[in-house]
Amino acid sequence: MLEQLNRALDHIESHLDHEIDAAELARIAMTSEYHLRRVFSALAGMPLSEYIRRRRLTLAAAEVLADERTLLEVAVRHGYSSGEAFARAFRAMHGVGPGEARRTGAVLSSQPRMSFRLVIEGSSSMRYRIVHKNAFHVVGKKARVPLVHEGVNPAIAAFVQGIDRETTDRIKTLSDQDPDGIVAVTDDLDPGRAEGTELDYWHGVVTSTRIPNDNREDRNDRNNSDDHHDTHDLDTLAVPPGTWAVFENTGPYPQALQYLWRDIFTEWFPANPYRSRPGPEILRVRPFEDENGTQAHAALWIPVEPTTS
Repeated sequence: MLEQLNRALDHIESHLDHEIDAAELARIAMTSEYHLRRVFSALAGMPLSEYIRRRRLTLAAAEVLADERTLLEVAVRHGYSSGEAFARAFRAMHGVGPGEARRTGAVLSSQPRMSFRLVIEGSSSMRYRIVHKNAFHVVGKKARVPLVHEGVNPAIAAFVQGIDRETTDRIKTLSDQDPDGIVAVTDDLDPGRAEGTELDYWHGVVTSTRIPNDNREDRNDRNNSDDHHDTHDLDTLAVPPGTWAVFENTGPYPQALQYLWRDIFTEWFPANPYRSRPGPEILRVRPFEDENGTQAHAALWIPVEPTTS
């Protein structure tokens, strides 16, 4: 897959002064646009759109300093509809506006051209299994939180701490399939995975239980049920049938888990006939304490689909 990704990077480089279509890049990379954005973000450490923006502004900076075109001409050449929009983007990357950079010859930033290569170390292996699941529900409590790449996510920590023990116990009783028990589920993420973008976070269980909708028929069903009070205040996510790749590791929490997610997209996907697909990611964590501090055994479920030839 890395060869195809590098072809997509070549296409970007030759079209920096044109509109770049992510769907066309996915076709060149022989994958889906969703998977392309996910893998690129993991490999490059930034979203695909950010890389394209930074490459354009790198070339634009050279043209600004060359003083052969007006600033507006440079802006339009690199896809900006106005001088003001170009100046804002230029300042965000380089720390100075284009006019000041031209007058003073300021030192500017640069985004080097990227290429990907596979480094084979052979020092570790990844434990995984492929699971095909029928339709199910995620039931629990949901919050919209920002994405954090490293360390504890304070928004998630505060959200989970705010769920009382009685509610957690009620949620736990609904678990009836693998992965069992309380899980963390993330959904509706930006494919580029930029830090600070928002996602839906679920503290809940995987279950066949259907939570009633708030309509007359379902309210009557709840009123006639002995356990109607157990679920009416919970959130639910319906998940269609699909395939998941399940990865497991043990190590310091949450660092080991964050490294696992990185390794899945930088090592496992390029070496296996699967690609990521839209859908919720499911994490089951079992923490424990040892002489090294807080450790955890984690099982991470990533929605996948076979690649097509």
